Amino acid sequence: MYRLIASDMDETFLGAGHRLPEANVRALARMRELGVLFVPCSGRPYQSIVASFSGVDPELMRDTYVISYNGGFVNRFDEDEPIISTTLDRTIAEGIYSFALERRQCVHAYTPSGRILIQFAPEFERQKVEGIAGVEFIDDSWSDLSFAGDEPIVKMILMDPDFSVAKRLGAELGERFAGAPLDITYSSNRYVECMPAGVDKGTGLAHLARVLGIDMADTIGVGDSANDLAMIQAAGLGVGVANVTDDVRPWCDLVLDTDCEAGAFEELVRRVIEPEHA
Repeated sequence: MYRLIASDMDETFLGAGHRLPEANVRALARMRELGVLFVPCSGRPYQSIVASFSGVDPELMRDTYVISYNGGFVNRFDEDEPIISTTLDRTIAEGIYSFALERRQCVHAYTPSGRILIQFAPEFERQKVEGIAGVEFIDDSWSDLSFAGDEPIVKMILMDPDFSVAKRLGAELGERFAGAPLDITYSSNRYVECMPAGVDKGTGLAHLARVLGIDMADTIGVGDSANDLAMIQAAGLGVGVANVTDDVRPWCDLVLDTDCEAGAFEELVRRVIEPEHA
């Protein structure tokens, strides 16, 4: 019997403009009734994820957890101190930043306090991240990571609106950092995500399941993009929303008929969770 559903946020649980569909709010209530734990699992910082639920009845998120930074942090919901945390090696973070600086490529640096520091952001990206908690645009005159102050860097992102360019940048980064403790993945059809080696949403889910004493066979992982793949593969049931990308779709045990805009989680509850409780 499934006891925990871990879900990506943007383009999976949330629609355009980081909007939470009403159908998914109703699904949260039904999962709560049935005793199934819903765990947001995102590349965003913990604080930004929690902010997405600001309009939701707090009772629906009581006693749950948040997996943030693509599995780098695990927090209890509404507790800022993580129970698990991992950060990037500073030398590697500086190297990724230098790579972006050489190309004046849009770069995001994420810190444990929830800051998302963005430099060289075109108007396209500024509009895309509008409304996300923690975003700060850094003046393009900066030439090192000192704009992050004393904080460690949890993860870094390069952005290009042409996904083929983003993938080429990821391949070049992979060559430059071959053998280094760095993993690279992709999301949102524009992001190159740079994480500490061995950190992904699948390991984040596994860590949390172990803390809670839940067998991985009793978990569901829901996503839409490449940075969700490890979670989809690790979970007992890997689920894609209808807008799941073509590279991830073949790995899903189930692809829902509903996309992120309409809110796919009522369908998931109806097709998978409720039959177990009939």
